[in-house]
Amino acid sequence: LTLTRAGSSLIAPFVPASPPGSVSVDCSANKHKPWIETEYQGIVMENDNTVLLSPPLFALDKDAPLHYAGEICGFRVHNGPSGSGTVQFEAVVLDRSTGEGLVRSKEPLDCESQREHSFTIQAYDCGEGPDGANSKKSHKATVHVRVNDVNEFSPVFVERRYEASVPEGRLFDRIVRVEALDADCSPQYSQICFYDIITPNVPFAIDNDGNIKNTEPLDSKRQRVYTFWVTAFDCGKNRAQADAQVVITVKPSCKPGWNGWTKRVEYTPGSGSVPLFPSLHLETCEETVWNIQATVELQTGHIGKGCDRDSYSDRSVRRLCGAVRGEVDLLPPPSPAANWTSSLPTLPSSDSSLVFSFNGSAHIAAVPNSVAAAVSGDHFTLQLWMRRGGANVQPASSAPTPGQSRGSHKEEETIICSTVRNEDSFSHYSLSVHGCRLSLFYWPDVSATRPVKFLWKLEQVCDSEWHHLSLSVQFPSVTLYVDGVTFDPALIHDNGAIPNPAPRQRMVIGACWGESRGAHSDANTTETGSRPLAWRYVGGYRGLLSGVTVRPGSVEPHSVVECLYACREGLDFGDLETLGSGMKVHVNPSQSVLVLEGDDIESFNRAVQQVTYRNSLRFATPGVRPLKLTTSLRCFSEESCLSLKQLEGYLVVLQPDAPQISLSGVGPHLARPPPEFEGPRGVPLFPELRIVCSLSHAVNTAAQVMEGGGESPDTLMSDAVAHTLDGCEVQPLGEELNPEREELLVDMDVLRERGLEIINTTAYIAITGAESISVYEDVLRSVRYRLAKGSARFERRFRLSCSEMNGRYTSNELTLEVNFLHSLDSLYHPSHLLASQQQFLHPSQHSGELSGHSMPNPHRNSVVPGAATVIIMVCVGFLVVMVILGVFRIRSIHRRSEGEIGGAKEGSSQWDDSALTIIVNPMESFESRMGIAADTEGEGEEEEEEDEEEEEATDSPDDAAGDDQRIIAKKDGRDANPRRY
Repeated sequence: LTLTRAGSSLIAPFVPASPPGSVSVDCSANKHKPWIETEYQGIVMENDNTVLLSPPLFALDKDAPLHYAGEICGFRVHNGPSGSGTVQFEAVVLDRSTGEGLVRSKEPLDCESQREHSFTIQAYDCGEGPDGANSKKSHKATVHVRVNDVNEFSPVFVERRYEASVPEGRLFDRIVRVEALDADCSPQYSQICFYDIITPNVPFAIDNDGNIKNTEPLDSKRQRVYTFWVTAFDCGKNRAQADAQVVITVKPSCKPGWNGWTKRVEYTPGSGSVPLFPSLHLETCEETVWNIQATVELQTGHIGKGCDRDSYSDRSVRRLCGAVRGEVDLLPPPSPAANWTSSLPTLPSSDSSLVFSFNGSAHIAAVPNSVAAAVSGDHFTLQLWMRRGGANVQPASSAPTPGQSRGSHKEEETIICSTVRNEDSFSHYSLSVHGCRLSLFYWPDVSATRPVKFLWKLEQVCDSEWHHLSLSVQFPSVTLYVDGVTFDPALIHDNGAIPNPAPRQRMVIGACWGESRGAHSDANTTETGSRPLAWRYVGGYRGLLSGVTVRPGSVEPHSVVECLYACREGLDFGDLETLGSGMKVHVNPSQSVLVLEGDDIESFNRAVQQVTYRNSLRFATPGVRPLKLTTSLRCFSEESCLSLKQLEGYLVVLQPDAPQISLSGVGPHLARPPPEFEGPRGVPLFPELRIVCSLSHAVNTAAQVMEGGGESPDTLMSDAVAHTLDGCEVQPLGEELNPEREELLVDMDVLRERGLEIINTTAYIAITGAESISVYEDVLRSVRYRLAKGSARFERRFRLSCSEMNGRYTSNELTLEVNFLHSLDSLYHPSHLLASQQQFLHPSQHSGELSGHSMPNPHRNSVVPGAATVIIMVCVGFLVVMVILGVFRIRSIHRRSEGEIGGAKEGSSQWDDSALTIIVNPMESFESRMGIAADTEGEGEEEEEEDEEEEEATDSPDDAAGDDQRIIAKKDGRDANPRRY
């Protein structure tokens, strides 16, 4: 059907005839309904209102050509399924006789608002007269109208500015994608046909989908940032209303891994917690990861026993931690009273503990029965430091001893094996290691009950590192603490054929006794207290042991065990509240390993920067602690997931400021009559002793800066601090104390109250134990010196010194000279001169004399002369000088007489006693006088030879006195004015 528009009406090339089969009846009555098509398809242009229908709208009536009845008077539009049509569309009749109609919109249509419309239309005739009476309606036909789009909108970019970052040196298929939208409703005008870069001379290209890529490798050094503009066109060739800006930043070559790693980290003691990685961050180069795990390891195995701890003895640490007293040291330092450890090799240790080495064969310690009997019972606590294997363990001999098989890795190694006597029975236990398993074999009654074996599987047993074990037995309950952490055992009842141990009390460390080949276990055993033969021992232990103690009675609380093991240094995390979501932190008990785990890189980087090192010791052990950082990443694509290498560095703990321990308040002399020393309590040696501990550090003062006009040098400032001493020693200088004549007394009640230990010998008194300065002052002030009756000498010298941190820092040596004020009636001990020695000796020379008598070597067996002895020696020296002068005068007179007889000289010389005047200078030190006497005796013969060679001699007494004066001045070795004698 072809429709042409002519004016305001539509003209069809033909008019359809009456419907087939109809019969024309000339009658004025309206007998038939109008007829129209059942469905119409219409098109209307956007911003227009005339709808073009297919087929055209014609209504036919069989009553035609009757007037009114055969004419079409109008069309009615009804709401369609979508509820539209009545308001927006209308139908008008163009020709009543032909029934031609027109559908149009009441207002312009918008394709973007609604693209399709549906409604129904119905035709009605004119009825039987001009009033339209008896009018008839046709059936309802459906009309579908589609609004054709007009390209009225231009493309619009989703964003006005696009930014991206790209690594340098690579070509990328897509760096960033721009996108523009068109508001037109039809695909023809709403689609973006192509994009274009309107900025010239940029190394980028864009495709029709808006993907931007680089056309050449980019160089961040040549140009860091590129900025250009792009536009878009729709398929109707409309350009975008506004262009979009694109900014691309060229990043330097990305290397995945940790950035900001510092290999050396310094720590100043007393700084608290210090971040180890303040600027460290992880770079993944845009690789998507879903799990990050980093392990920080601080190696402190070479610092003491695994880490930096208090440098006090094990006994002192137990007392500081509040442990119950009464422990028995099973591996004490070798001494005449504890000789069972004398055959064990020892290794140096940074703390005061003694480390014993066991090689699995010959190195065995058999504890005497007197010591083993003190730890009987089924309630006890066994504590020890253990290190399996290690390079410091001396190898066993290649040939095994008789009855002992060669050791193997599968053999069980016994640390301690003991059979103790209880009230009416014997109990047996042994602590052993086998591989990575620790076992306690316990037999409550060797003659009745069956044994019980407690087993633990521990990595700490076989890692060749120092570990602290605390085993609390309160049968049937057993608690094991390894490095302060509790481990529960697996209880095993051993019902096998195990021979009962012999009911005999004995304890062995480093092995256990067993049966020999062809002999019973009790055969060839020596008497109680002596060591069995070496081939009787089996299951030798290979490793290091230290601090092996057993304390009978109640078990130690958990807090005490943690304190005994506590490391004073380790890894820590700054602030747990600042952890991001999904972050986890794990720290092992010794705080040597810290693990971080998370899924977000930014949160992970912040967490790594809060990993800190702390050392709570005021005087931390200086040295190097190696650091390791191991990182593992888990990505969505395992094939392209990054693999990061392990980072290694080291932490350097600097030398702390050394404390200065000053002993004062004691004069260089202590003079008392002998009866006071011979009293029952003796005389206190240090009644006014003061101990001060201070720290010297460098500071810059503002006054110094202002006076100097610039930066001033560091000034040493000393601050008094509260410290803990761990030992003081009082030692006699010269000869050791004679127990039959003299002794040093200490208030034992004060020592027991404070838990201090004392070693009192004739060579020294040593007081040990970690305690405050005030306690040591009270103890040392109570040290007294007592003499037996009639044993007073001229003097006795003592030296006092103190130390802390296991002798790491020592005090000044305070020397005290004890003088005995004898009575004037004593002729053999002219100590009465001691009272006037301050008048005889100048004070400045007095101190020099004391310093000259100080003995740098305390083990020299020489007695230092006192002031009375010195005076006696001076007097004897003067007597010798006078005798020599007399002999000299006699010889001189004899030579002059011979000269007169021979005519060689005129005149004569006479001996004038009045010219001999002796003047003693009390300001001169006794060393000079001793030198005069020695020189006079040694040079007497030389002076006689010189006098014989004299050519002339004066005759007057004054000249003779002058010669004597020159001779004495020469002997004195001085160039000052001569003295007159």
